[in-house]
Amino acid sequence: MAAPVVPESDSIRRAVSLLNAVDPGRFPRLLSRLLQKLHLKAESSFSEEEEEKLQIAFSLEKQDLHLVLETISFILEQAVYHNLKPASLQQQLQNIHLDQDKAEAFASAWAAAGQDTIEKFRQRVLTPQKLETIGWQLNLQMAESMQAKLKSPQAVLELGVSNEDSKNLKKVFVEFSHQELFEFYNKLETIQAQLDSLT
Repeated sequence: MAAPVVPESDSIRRAVSLLNAVDPGRFPRLLSRLLQKLHLKAESSFSEEEEEKLQIAFSLEKQDLHLVLETISFILEQAVYHNLKPASLQQQLQNIHLDQDKAEAFASAWAAAGQDTIEKFRQRVLTPQKLETIGWQLNLQMAESMQAKLKSPQAVLELGVSNEDSKNLKKVFVEFSHQELFEFYNKLETIQAQLDSLT
């Protein structure tokens, strides 16, 4: 028998009991939506408004709904990484006591869109964030007391990163002391040397 790809943790057991109580008529559509958005890590599959509607439709508290959505996504991601066959996925889910109708819904959704989803994951770059811009500035902090004439220079790097899932530029600010910046520089030198040795 194949090794279990979905471990039976406390949160999985809790999620399975919640999933078993979900309306079987609405469940396939929920699965289908999560499968479509699975490869888009930066985006939530549902807006806040949609989540509120789901809470009402499935009679779930917000926390329980999040557990259900996260668990479905986790199961589908495991199916991607292990390239599971639909029948194998169904068996794995029945082994963790998911009701047969829900396990069958997973299997049929996976049969319909699994290969497409795996392909989308293959096309996704390993690091979804890409450095687009670099800026910097120096800050000089003077000591508070008159006796101490210490100056504390700080370098602030501004990194503009973009995400493959959304074209918006996100700014990340990193502050370094002189020593931290020196250590960072040495790490960059090491990385550069390793890159040079590969080219």
